[in-house]
Amino acid sequence: MVDAILGLQWGDEGKGKIVDYFAPQYDIIARFQGGPNAGHTLYVEGKKVVLHQIPSGVFHENTINLIGNGVVLDPVTLKRECETVKSFGVDVRKNMFISHRTHLILPTHRALDKASELQKGNDKIGSTLKGIGPAYMDKTGRNGLRVGDLLDKNFTTSYIRLRLKHQRLLDNFNFQEDITAWEEEFFEAIEFLRSLNVVNGEYFINEQMAAGKKVLAEGAQGSMLDIDFGTFPFVTSSNTTTSGVCNGLGVAPQKIREVMGVTKAYCTRVGSGPFPTELMDETGEELRKLGNEFGATTGRPRRCGWIDLVALKYACMINGVTKVIMTKADVLDQFKELQVCTAYEVDGKETPYIPFQMTRHQIKPVLKSFAGWNQDTSQLKNPADLPVSMKEYVSFINKFVGADVSHISNGPGRDQIVTL
Repeated sequence: MVDAILGLQWGDEGKGKIVDYFAPQYDIIARFQGGPNAGHTLYVEGKKVVLHQIPSGVFHENTINLIGNGVVLDPVTLKRECETVKSFGVDVRKNMFISHRTHLILPTHRALDKASELQKGNDKIGSTLKGIGPAYMDKTGRNGLRVGDLLDKNFTTSYIRLRLKHQRLLDNFNFQEDITAWEEEFFEAIEFLRSLNVVNGEYFINEQMAAGKKVLAEGAQGSMLDIDFGTFPFVTSSNTTTSGVCNGLGVAPQKIREVMGVTKAYCTRVGSGPFPTELMDETGEELRKLGNEFGATTGRPRRCGWIDLVALKYACMINGVTKVIMTKADVLDQFKELQVCTAYEVDGKETPYIPFQMTRHQIKPVLKSFAGWNQDTSQLKNPADLPVSMKEYVSFINKFVGADVSHISNGPGRDQIVTL
């Protein structure tokens, strides 16, 4: 049995805390896609920890953590994170496993990412410059190196061959930056990676399930960044939706039970791309300030706006969402009036649908107003104590998207969550 937790917006929905909250109910937490562009924020012993590669169940002693084949892995980032986790007394050699089939991010992937983004000029897609896109391109181009290749005596030869191919591409970009230091760091991290638990991920997870173990699949980014169904080309390079669970772990579709979709009580986006409900005014700035909306991976200020129910309904549909988890509801505590987007006006015509190519149209959100609750909800535990106007806000969302909000996160703390 596999349950999935994934993002329903443009990432940054607070999935790390939600996975950490549910982790004790599961035996295995498995990352199924993405790479170090993920930034899953947890609070451990009162300290903020941001995980980019390690699954968010790592701080639970009896939980197995699996990095699946759908992930692209930066050994340098992983080594650094393992050292952070170790400082909390956690030995990843005991509870973390990596699939043989997981593709590696090389230093030249990072260089290619940077060179490509620089060349785009004003048409930048907002890449995190972590080498994610080029690594997935090598995967689909059948050139990539995988974690299992580290165990082969010819790994260095294979690395040099791929590096030379990348260098020719970098020469075309006229990329002059010296990446020698990146390579030194990379090969140090490779030696560390060889000391970890590398397994046949698909056999490993299916054997665990056959033994009755419960699996929580952890997604990165959000559904609106999905390579197929997101706001292309301003998307990530992997399938962030439920289908990615099957591809990224090697589990069959009928093994998936619950699909828990995470959404903020409003909307944010980092980097370029369409954002119909974006607020370019004082209200948007207030959301950013109250929500501390700066990227966990990049530190970039997030664009902020009202919740987009057109996009949320779409994300629930393509994912088969069974439960919605709403985060950062407390950020709306100080607003006297809230708005939600219930339709788009596309080139002057109202529609309930996401257009094929959002960048080719003038899109205005059709907004519905709600009274704000205008009170502090961050300490509430009992659903009966939630303000009436918050209940009305949530009830409207339930009906609109066709999936019920099951939990409301009302603060960053692990215990700041209300079960409805």
